[in-house]
Amino acid sequence: MTADPATVAVARQVLARLGVTIADLQSQTATSVTLPTITEYLPHVVAAAGPGARRTYGTYWARMAYTWPDRPLDTIAATDIEALKQTIIATAVSRRTSRNGRHAGEHVIAAARAFYTRAIDDGLIAASASPAHRVAKPRRLPSNRRALTRHELEEINIEARTSGNDVVLDTLLLRLHTETACRRGGALALRLVDLDTTNGLVRLTEKGATLRWQPITLDLAEHLREHARARGAVLHTDRLLRNRAGQPITSRRYDHLWKRLGERLPWVAVHGVSTHWLRHTTLTWVERHFGYGIARAYAGHTDSPGSSTTTYIKADLHDMAAALSVMTSQPHPLAQAAADHTVPWPRIRELPHQAPPNAVGDPRGATRPPSP
Repeated sequence: MTADPATVAVARQVLARLGVTIADLQSQTATSVTLPTITEYLPHVVAAAGPGARRTYGTYWARMAYTWPDRPLDTIAATDIEALKQTIIATAVSRRTSRNGRHAGEHVIAAARAFYTRAIDDGLIAASASPAHRVAKPRRLPSNRRALTRHELEEINIEARTSGNDVVLDTLLLRLHTETACRRGGALALRLVDLDTTNGLVRLTEKGATLRWQPITLDLAEHLREHARARGAVLHTDRLLRNRAGQPITSRRYDHLWKRLGERLPWVAVHGVSTHWLRHTTLTWVERHFGYGIARAYAGHTDSPGSSTTTYIKADLHDMAAALSVMTSQPHPLAQAAADHTVPWPRIRELPHQAPPNAVGDPRGATRPPSP
């Protein structure tokens, strides 16, 4: 298609006024900045990610850099990411909780999306140009976790008390997770300042940087304080849970605990029982006996989206303390106030009858029948 001579002339006049020549435009096009490669951009993504994202996605980000080390961001196609997903699924390590690499495939797509979301936020590519967001994530299958029975929970606690190299610590861990239904991260993050022995509370910092106070029995609160002091916790910011050497525990302690329990209780290993099963156990019990609203608060889900009804059935610390008191058969300082929510309402009396209108000056008085 031949350009209109008049249009070309106008364009030349505009360029002349701007002080730009055709050669300048051609030079700028030839020296345009190329996008960084996957390897070059990865440190920026890692630096901006939180600890949880680095732990979950770090392996897959490294695999992306290994697979496409010198390829710029805009040269990766959706097919490339799909192929990487299939490779990771095929080479996933088989564990007792594995589902034929399905979780690994889900994680690699999530990791690629997080990688390209950062590139979009940095203005390197357009949102529509992200190849990761054009690859469908595998549908998440229902969890196999369930609430433990009373007998199963007793078996686990008995074995924890009678085996291992630190029965005091292991018993405290199981008791803490059973009473609070907290996640591993919440327990590991506990500091001395997060323990309130007077009111029977611990302050939990869990995923998403959520912060909440959770009731615990006074017995557990006192044992936690003694444990921390005996193992070297002095400053308010010192970690609460510590090993026999006085060092704060890590997630490895949980791995060691459940590996030992699985060796002594075969059903624990067969079903892949873990700390999160204790969360299922406690929350199921609270929901069955105290309802959905209190179970939701007990789980720390008060800020998550849900039915609009949840706006009106929010539970507070007193409600959770009442549930804990019944579950453990131990009194709690905050439980008594919750009794106000369970006592019957005052007897609803009949509404008073409307007084008859004044006949004088009231046109309705002449036609309204007299009150009985």
